[in-house]
Amino acid sequence: MRHEIHPPGIYSLDPPDWFSLAPVRKERRSQNKCSCGESNPKDNLTELNDGIQANPEKADLYFQRAQIFVQRNVMSSAFSDASKAVQLDSNKVPYLLLLADISFKTYQIRKASDCFERVTKIDPKNPEGYLKLSELYFYIKGYQKSIFYANEALKIDKHLVKAYYLKGFVYKEKGDTALAVSSFNTVVDLQPEDYDAYIQLGNIYSVRRSFLALQYYNNALRLRPSSTEALYNRGLFLQNTNEVDKAMLDYRTILKIDPSYSDAYYNMGYINSVMRKNYKDAIVNYTDAIRTNDQYAEAFYNRGVCYEMLGDKASARKDYTAALGVVPTYKEAKARLQQLAN
Repeated sequence: MRHEIHPPGIYSLDPPDWFSLAPVRKERRSQNKCSCGESNPKDNLTELNDGIQANPEKADLYFQRAQIFVQRNVMSSAFSDASKAVQLDSNKVPYLLLLADISFKTYQIRKASDCFERVTKIDPKNPEGYLKLSELYFYIKGYQKSIFYANEALKIDKHLVKAYYLKGFVYKEKGDTALAVSSFNTVVDLQPEDYDAYIQLGNIYSVRRSFLALQYYNNALRLRPSSTEALYNRGLFLQNTNEVDKAMLDYRTILKIDPSYSDAYYNMGYINSVMRKNYKDAIVNYTDAIRTNDQYAEAFYNRGVCYEMLGDKASARKDYTAALGVVPTYKEAKARLQQLAN
């Protein structure tokens, strides 16, 4: 039976976290923020409760309290207060945008769409309603409508970076990477210091195995020299194009910045086990990956393969069993255990 070492993961092509409706992702944690509403209100909940009791018809008090509930992730109360603010003043754009954002985050898609549509009717010269609709339809995979609303926003302001981002992600999801590249390049033209756009362009060209990827990753690193995301993606591209020494340098740089970055250890193990046939060093790398992530089933499996290649069947058996402990449906680990039992 052929010994299969599991390769590293693929590049993420997800939208940046500053998209208002975007789910929070692992990368760029420092940039995550809630953009529900227009401001970041002081958490003066007691004062607002008293104010609402004294002035129950004052819409702005409900609006402010809804923002605080969003910050506290009490979404049912946030929805109730935002709805009350809109009920009291149905033509106030910030109230409608807040209610729409909350509705989307609580899976009330029709309600969110209706509120965003109303914004475009009340203030047709404001691109925000169109951008929000474009974003909403992107997330529910209504790609044609997402492009339509992004273009409507661009009719108002042809320099809207977010509209080009949205178009870029829609085209990427549809598999039209040429148009995706065009959209992300427009972002860079409008905003030459846009880190996220360089990452997206680098990722697209990396999938194509085009060395243009390096240009974009290098630009991203020029903007953020300590970005483990950009270093990892560049390292993975170099690894996939057989520039393994340079890839190892990027992974080592990552580990100086973040010694707990388990994927860097894993990829170093992959290079040593598959590309260099250096199973002893690979075992050290996979062990570090497991030390920093004890649920890393692929690292257990790959280390098991390395042990098996070195003739240590007992250790290999332990690692295959550990991989199955993390992922009970791990077919390759089951197959290797069965092979060892024969």
